[in-house]
Amino acid sequence: MARAEPTARWVYAVAMTGQPWSPQSWRRRRAAQQPPWPDEAELERVLKTLGALPPLVFAGEARRLTTQLAEVAAGRAFLLQAGDCSESFAEFTADNIRDKLKVILQMAVILTYAAGVPVVKVGRIAGQYAKPRSTPTERVGDVELPVFRGHMVNDDAPDAEARRPDPERLVAAYQQAAATLNLIRAFTMGGFADLSQVHAWNQQFVAASEEGRRYEQIAGEIDRALRFMAACGIDLAAEATLHQVPFFTSHEALILGYEEALTRQDSLTGDWYDCSAHMLWVGERTRQPAGAHVEFLSGIGNPVGMKVGPGIDPDELLQLCDRLDPERVPGRLTLISRMGADRIGEALPPLLEAVRRSGHPVLWACDPMHANTFTSKGRKTRRFDDILAELRGFFDAHRAVGTWPGGVHVELTGDDVTECLGGFGDILEDQLHLRYTTTCDPRLNARQSIDLAFRVAELLRH
Repeated sequence: MARAEPTARWVYAVAMTGQPWSPQSWRRRRAAQQPPWPDEAELERVLKTLGALPPLVFAGEARRLTTQLAEVAAGRAFLLQAGDCSESFAEFTADNIRDKLKVILQMAVILTYAAGVPVVKVGRIAGQYAKPRSTPTERVGDVELPVFRGHMVNDDAPDAEARRPDPERLVAAYQQAAATLNLIRAFTMGGFADLSQVHAWNQQFVAASEEGRRYEQIAGEIDRALRFMAACGIDLAAEATLHQVPFFTSHEALILGYEEALTRQDSLTGDWYDCSAHMLWVGERTRQPAGAHVEFLSGIGNPVGMKVGPGIDPDELLQLCDRLDPERVPGRLTLISRMGADRIGEALPPLLEAVRRSGHPVLWACDPMHANTFTSKGRKTRRFDDILAELRGFFDAHRAVGTWPGGVHVELTGDDVTECLGGFGDILEDQLHLRYTTTCDPRLNARQSIDLAFRVAELLRH
């Protein structure tokens, strides 16, 4: 049923455009980073098909995430948002999903146990199939081809026909997301995420490392704590929080036709929710205050995020906060800084101070990866030391301003890849080619991810 009175988001949309927000209102704005679909009629037919399919997530789940993120914004919890740079149709297997989930669960245990704060777990998963690109074409050998935009849009094969945007891939993305969510729910609610399984999350190639051994120490201490609780007469079987893990999904809301098609009106509140994921974010290339992506995200009830780079000024940031969260709901808006290790100390504090003074109850998280990317021997990579340096700068800036460094946003995989330099094993530039499998940006491997979790836990304790 519809609300008796309009929400602040509805009133704000009318004030800005003269028309109320709707899932289609983004179409009145300029939409950056949209694929050049060759047949608009075919695209609309596919979107109509998507619009008739069941939702992937539910409004109540998104509201639950907002509630948990409000605890982060208040400084009582920490956000771990992690997963693939760009999910691949070709690498869709139960083992890959399980191994990625293992790493995220391990990181969460490390942060919770070592830093003493609850961790909200949000995956870049079950929807991260599209990527913004800096140019519409790329050179592969001697051939100029349309750029690969993610498997939701086209294929990464170096062939002109493969690079042609295909709307049917939107349906394939929905189907893969549905299957991924099914597996995630089975793993997190069916016993795999039980704390008694804490040792089983440590993959063999990780367990042999220094990071794996440090993790095993924590796992052993958790085992002893559980045995102590049982000996004291606590019924561990009745404690659902020990056996099930709330796990939420997120992706960049890039292909707006797909997001519109999966937006549904909640029968309980009358509000609109994008049911493709629990949380959506807008990227650095698409966060124009008057643009289509901000218009779309401004009206959905999901918690939303926004990437914040060093080029934004405080006034523009506050304008975007007003657009995306006019009601100032705690947990609604996450600002994800991605400044670069060499710029965060200068660029972030004025933004933190401006938002603090404004009273917006935002959650600040750090993406220490995207602004530290460079090319080596023809492959994009990142230095582990640069990632750590940006994280230290993020924590230092928050301590100086007196705000809460609420989370991290990282790209990782459960595989033993060689895509980021340094970290465990000290991956060298000459070794990048050994296991470089990403379809877009370089990811931390499992050992580097666990190392990172210990480093973040140390920053949280200080």
